Amino acid sequence: MQIESAAFDYIVVGAGSAGCVVAARLSERPDVSVLLVEAGGKDDSFWLKIPVGYGRTIADPAVNWKYMTEPNPALGGRQIYWPRGKTLGGSSSINGLIYIRGQAADYDHWRQLGNRGWGYEDVLPYFRKSEDQENGADAFHGVGGPLSITNIRERNPLCEALIASAGRNGIPHNPDFNGASQEGVGYYQGTIRNGRRCSASYAYLRPARGRPNLTVVTDSLAEKIVFENGRAVGVDLRTGGRTVRMTCRRELVLSGGSVNSPHLLLLSGVGPAAQLRDLGIPVEADLPGVGENLQDHYGGQITWRCTRPITMNDVMLSKRRQLAAGLRWLLLRNGPLSVPAGQAGLFTRILPSSATPDVQFLFQTFSGGYYEDGLFKFSGFANFICPVRPRSRGRITLASADPSEPPRLAPNYFADPVDRHILVEALKLARKIAQTPPLADFVASEHLPGADIRSDDEIEGYFRENGGCVSHQVGTCKMGNDTMAVVDDQLRVRGVDGLRVADASIMPTLISGNTNATTIMIGEKAADLIRGTAS
Repeated sequence: MQIESAAFDYIVVGAGSAGCVVAARLSERPDVSVLLVEAGGKDDSFWLKIPVGYGRTIADPAVNWKYMTEPNPALGGRQIYWPRGKTLGGSSSINGLIYIRGQAADYDHWRQLGNRGWGYEDVLPYFRKSEDQENGADAFHGVGGPLSITNIRERNPLCEALIASAGRNGIPHNPDFNGASQEGVGYYQGTIRNGRRCSASYAYLRPARGRPNLTVVTDSLAEKIVFENGRAVGVDLRTGGRTVRMTCRRELVLSGGSVNSPHLLLLSGVGPAAQLRDLGIPVEADLPGVGENLQDHYGGQITWRCTRPITMNDVMLSKRRQLAAGLRWLLLRNGPLSVPAGQAGLFTRILPSSATPDVQFLFQTFSGGYYEDGLFKFSGFANFICPVRPRSRGRITLASADPSEPPRLAPNYFADPVDRHILVEALKLARKIAQTPPLADFVASEHLPGADIRSDDEIEGYFRENGGCVSHQVGTCKMGNDTMAVVDDQLRVRGVDGLRVADASIMPTLISGNTNATTIMIGEKAADLIRGTAS
């Protein structure tokens, strides 16, 4: 369909985890018109519906930006792959489906940094509003919201063994990581509805698509924000081989994520003035923090060969078992293809000085390489380990003034010695748990890093040479009131009018866990801020 220039009250750029929420909520008012713009295509692929589809979409260029970082100095110059969703629903359409909010202290810290209205008690109502929680409503959870949150129904014996062995090592069982406390071991919850992925697109956008005041366009790359007298009045889109200008009467909202939102700001002349002038981009607002403050969860995995053929590796190694699992999902919407990437895990404290958990384990009933490498050709399982509040900081900068060229991604992983120390000690803990029955009964041998990797220097070297990220990039348009803040606590971009950012890039610090739930919460709160109904 050919898109023509038009005017709307609101334009939302990016139909990802937050953008779908913002557009759907704003369009609840029939007296306003909303345009939602997505660079990727529709989310109608079968692999975007079945939960285990992340194994394929994580490297599929049809729905994935497939970014690659710059060489990382602390990783011996290695480049790290960043999968990011390029379709309706954004990364919520291709992620591992784990629903984690982080810790109350994460949000109280945001408030302490000067962000009014972003403490835990302030954001909890938005988490509850978004939820349709399978376990019912309580002080921490809501029902009747767009986003289905369900328990893990397929309980692999390996997960039960992890919980028991962690308990024998002093880690208490936690039935709800999103409840009163995060600390402990237990099962994750997933963004799954009736056995299928419940992405932000499926949860929010699908019910809203019939509204006449909501227009959704796909396959349209935002090239530049249009400013008039210091106010954002529209956006130029590259679609169908031509550029089309869309204008907005009220506000433009960027929800492109931690890569694309700062990228579009920089391309549009909002960012560090010297960087912009070097590329011949006229400066609209000198904001030195655009693209800075990049944070992500970097870690690594410990993998084991399993004594019993009960892992996802075994399912995928057998045509018969693949067929049986596929039929179970198609007919009953259950089985091994209906679960998140991490089914169980734990949050615990490594540093004596930590008042709350500082490390996360993502326990996986499969094992393999990173992303495109595939599963190992033997029965195996894994634990992915990462510090939840990393101290290392990176940046995103322009590589070119050409909107079709990706920016330079320099995460600066593993640079801080505390991040390295936590990973080393966490791997020792993972080994200790794996050597404790009943989990020990399932361990034939440690595959990676291997029993010969023992000293702290050797373990650190393993993570340096083999680690990867969990793609929880945040912070590149951080919220705050200091000189490096890009948006204020109302999510308004500093130095210009009519422009906000609403996505993971506004997080001043990374939350303690997977970021999708928090990004959806940001979308909920942003919609209220825009409508002027937030307290």
